Amino acid sequence: MSNNKLFRRDVVKKLMTARGDALCISGLGSPTWDLAAIDHRPENFYIWGGMGGAAPTGLGLALAQPDRTVWVLTGDGEQLMGVGSFSTIAMQQPKNLAIIVLDNEHYGETGMQAAPTGRGTDLAAMAAGAGISNTMTIRDEAGLDELVSILKEGRFPLVAVIKIDVATGETIMPPRDGKFVKNTFRSAVLGPDEALHPS
Repeated sequence: MSNNKLFRRDVVKKLMTARGDALCISGLGSPTWDLAAIDHRPENFYIWGGMGGAAPTGLGLALAQPDRTVWVLTGDGEQLMGVGSFSTIAMQQPKNLAIIVLDNEHYGETGMQAAPTGRGTDLAAMAAGAGISNTMTIRDEAGLDELVSILKEGRFPLVAVIKIDVATGETIMPPRDGKFVKNTFRSAVLGPDEALHPS
């Protein structure tokens, strides 16, 4: 690790200790690999494209499934693309939604160019400015422990930005077939009968 930043796989491993039965949407690229490596299950919805769509997808799911906790695990570049979703989330105030941003301050999917989050842009402050009251930026293990406690308590809506190292773990590829991922996730959420025969 460089600059004593947190290592993303260790971060995700610790986060998953608090997941329980939460549904999880992962943004494209490394967050999807992280989730698949640490906690692959049918209740994961892996987004392979649609940059900027993870948080809005999570919001839609949270509103459609108000009795389920929904986590969005995404990256800083992806969330910058979908930053306007903070305002919509703030307007809806879903009490079951957490947005967790793994921020390595680089655009990992396009060549590791430096991203604005490493040059002054503060995603947690942007979320707070949009009207989301529970926001935080994590830079160390103590902050990560605090986030785990907040996730267990369910203080939502929440936007948590975790500063991580640029290093990645082994690339673990979950299924890339969009129809298969959709149907597997739908069956896990609604049950196989409803998934096959929607009303």
